[in-house]
Amino acid sequence: MEGAGPAGQLRQEGNRLFQAGDYAAALASYTRALELCAGPPERAVLHRNRAACHLKLEDYANAEADASKAIEADGHDVKALFRRSQALQKLGRLDQAVYDLRRCVSLEPRNKAFQEALHDLGSSMQEKMKLMSCTDSKVEQMFQILLDPKETDTDKKQKPCGRSCECGLPTCSRTALVSQAAQNLIVLAREEAGAEKIFQSDGVRLLLRMLDTGREDAMLVALRTLAGLCSGHRSRTMAILAELGAPRVSAMLGVEHEQVSLAACNLLQVMFDALKEGLQKDFRGKEEALVLDPSKELKLLIGHLLEMLNQEGTSAHGRENTLNLLIKVVPRKSLRDPNNSLTLWVIDQGLKKILEVGGTVCEAPGSLPATENSRMSAAVLLSKLYSDLKCDAERENFHRLCEDYVRSWFEGPGLAGKLRAIQTVSCLLQGPSEAGNQVLELEGIMESVLALCASVREVDQLVAVEALIHAADKAKRASFITANGVTLLKNIYKCSGRDSIRIRALVGLCKLGSAGGTDFSMKQFAEGSTLKLAKQCRKWLCNEAIDAGTRRWAVEGLAYLTFDADVKEEFVEDKAAVQAMFQLAKSEDRSVLFAVASTLVNCTNSYDHKEPDPQLLELAKYAKQHVPEQHPKDEPGCVRRRVRKLLAAGVVSALICMVKSENPALTNSCRELISRVFLAVVEEAADRGSVVAQGGGKALIPLSLEGTKVGQAKAAQALAKITITSNPEMAFPGERIYEVVRPLVSLLHLHHTGLENFEGLMALTNLAGISERLRQKILKEKAVPMIEGYMFEEHELLRLAATECMCNMAMSIEVQELFLAEGSDRLKLLVLYSGEDDEKLRRAASGTLAMLTSLLPQICGKITQVTAHWLEILQALLLSPNVELQHRGAVIVLNMMAADREIAAKLMESEMLEILSVLAKEERDKPRVAQAAKECLAQAVACGLIKPNVNGE
Repeated sequence: MEGAGPAGQLRQEGNRLFQAGDYAAALASYTRALELCAGPPERAVLHRNRAACHLKLEDYANAEADASKAIEADGHDVKALFRRSQALQKLGRLDQAVYDLRRCVSLEPRNKAFQEALHDLGSSMQEKMKLMSCTDSKVEQMFQILLDPKETDTDKKQKPCGRSCECGLPTCSRTALVSQAAQNLIVLAREEAGAEKIFQSDGVRLLLRMLDTGREDAMLVALRTLAGLCSGHRSRTMAILAELGAPRVSAMLGVEHEQVSLAACNLLQVMFDALKEGLQKDFRGKEEALVLDPSKELKLLIGHLLEMLNQEGTSAHGRENTLNLLIKVVPRKSLRDPNNSLTLWVIDQGLKKILEVGGTVCEAPGSLPATENSRMSAAVLLSKLYSDLKCDAERENFHRLCEDYVRSWFEGPGLAGKLRAIQTVSCLLQGPSEAGNQVLELEGIMESVLALCASVREVDQLVAVEALIHAADKAKRASFITANGVTLLKNIYKCSGRDSIRIRALVGLCKLGSAGGTDFSMKQFAEGSTLKLAKQCRKWLCNEAIDAGTRRWAVEGLAYLTFDADVKEEFVEDKAAVQAMFQLAKSEDRSVLFAVASTLVNCTNSYDHKEPDPQLLELAKYAKQHVPEQHPKDEPGCVRRRVRKLLAAGVVSALICMVKSENPALTNSCRELISRVFLAVVEEAADRGSVVAQGGGKALIPLSLEGTKVGQAKAAQALAKITITSNPEMAFPGERIYEVVRPLVSLLHLHHTGLENFEGLMALTNLAGISERLRQKILKEKAVPMIEGYMFEEHELLRLAATECMCNMAMSIEVQELFLAEGSDRLKLLVLYSGEDDEKLRRAASGTLAMLTSLLPQICGKITQVTAHWLEILQALLLSPNVELQHRGAVIVLNMMAADREIAAKLMESEMLEILSVLAKEERDKPRVAQAAKECLAQAVACGLIKPNVNGE
């Protein structure tokens, strides 16, 4: 018997865990059972079950191994054969997968699932064989065209139509042929079979020849093809890297041609990913021998990238691309990974080089070429590195290196050194602010900042005022600057002849003026001053004659001033200013993103604000301590009006453009702010359709999957609100609807608020009612145990939402089988909820029971065992004034009578017969209920429990 002995019990436990979706725990149970099991047949079944777990966990190599062991014991085990074919298909061994599927079909010729799988796999095989058969000649032909020496003469490509090359083709046709060959080569390299064929056909050497031509078009083709060869393949990447050499690959980043630099950046990104993660494939022979420890190559590449940061020959966009690449590849992807050795190595080897870029004064002679975003990218990289540190000793080392660097410039001879030092402090304050604040405490720094604000040189004032703006973050320093620098900033604002300096001075005043935050009673300046500052910011923002880089500072000012409700109201009323800000958000200057997002968060009041405890408020008043006050214009009605005005001005399209940005300026903090604004604009159900129509649903998905935990939660909640009130298939068309499941399931975790739990459950209920594939996706995300947990919640809305969600999920076989499991209270809970006072809860629970009793007749017998009140609950359903509850009760009774004659007898011996007889006569008012009641009585007649009346009814 299956349940006999410890091994059998473990196997049963594994089956229950597998049905519950806990595949890792099920695997552990099957493994323990294997250790105790001696019989070959039982071991074969356990190996087959383990293969199923491995498939669910996407561990295809082990799935194949376990399935093979099951097949060794029984070559006719179709389940094991099918599971091995699934694993082989995922591992790319299609010919072996086809062989196993053919054996499945021969053993069970009528099994449609096997037939469809074989047909689909056969089509894939044909495409692969067709590709392989023509690849050899294609590769050779493409390289011949691309390396044709005649093509080095770019002038020939521009001959007018009608003139011919030596090959006899008109030049325009020749150019089209070259272009097509280039495109074909790139596409071929993206397919595993094509990439391997290029690699084995001496393709790397030929691609190097294309790089050597110096032609930009040829270099682009070569770099993009190399990226295809390296993608996800560690051994090929290491071989290509050995052939090209790390210095050469890195140097291509710094070229003047922007597209070539971007292509080189993409190639290096692909190489880093392949070296760090490797290829999860089954290596064989020579290829396996190539897979070595890649840490040496990683450090070699990163070392060359660090060297490029302060090399004179590196172009501005090359330096920007290098910083962006370091941001992506150096810090750990997850703090759960204990190894941050790469970050520590980069800090030791390259921190000063990064600080050199961050401290560049572009206006000063001899400075490094940099883009408008380079300093921001350096700040983001420094912040990422600092966040990746694990202990105080590592952070102290970071602080020491920063202090040494700043001090070396500050104490050096000349004003240029002091400018570099202060600019570096600004960069640190925008990035790892702890390090920036510590450096700012160095003797003489703040005094120098204030002194340089009064300088007659424009570059000095620019650097000093920016530093002053970034320094005014903490209350202590803000009060110091208010006392010592406000007069200076006002003088600069009034007297400077350069808008670029005046606007920065204005931002400094804005920041100091907003030190009280949203507290209406805490204002730094006189009444009306913030409104005047905001008016000037809006004026500059709308002035298109000023360059975008300078106008960005106007948004910075508004980001601080919009803590004031009066400023918010005036800003949203100024449609020209709002749209000017949105246009800046869509521009190439991505450093404005955080300021735009902050302004929108303030205008929509989507920041966190806790309601103060009334008792604590009374105590504070008694102790004569400060009590925060809310502005009357921050009441919910005012906030809703502001949101509507922002929607009318095009806030959704601006947010979508901001999300699409690939720039480091789109930090996790910035993503969180955008998520907050999205949540605010979908708060009203009437606005959600418009947000979806503009593409807001698509933009929310990536926000819900990456960034801060708070940001992900806000984006997921916005997705839930959209899913609850909109048609999910229209809001998230195509495959996108399946991407929504994971964020919604994340809202069910206990650390989320009750509202987030509730909205997550409601949204999942809608999705679960759409298709089996969506229900399977919800199952795969392990949501069912969490949904069950909320069915036991004391809060009535959570309990109701969970029960409704389970009702839709019960359409899946896997969920239905959970209600048959021994030792579970799932069924009992549904029966008891069918007798609760809450009508909505009764409707959800009885609907689930009606479905389960229809699909699983064995459930009917279990209903009579889970509670002694089952008959009383069913009678109450039939006597309910709610017609829908009556119908569901009648369906349950009918299913129970059809399933078991003994149950039918118990029902007919009770008052149920009289109740059904009355309901059967109400055809006019309740036709569906009457029909179900008649069918119940007919079933009783068929079982011989009652006799028909004289009319045969």
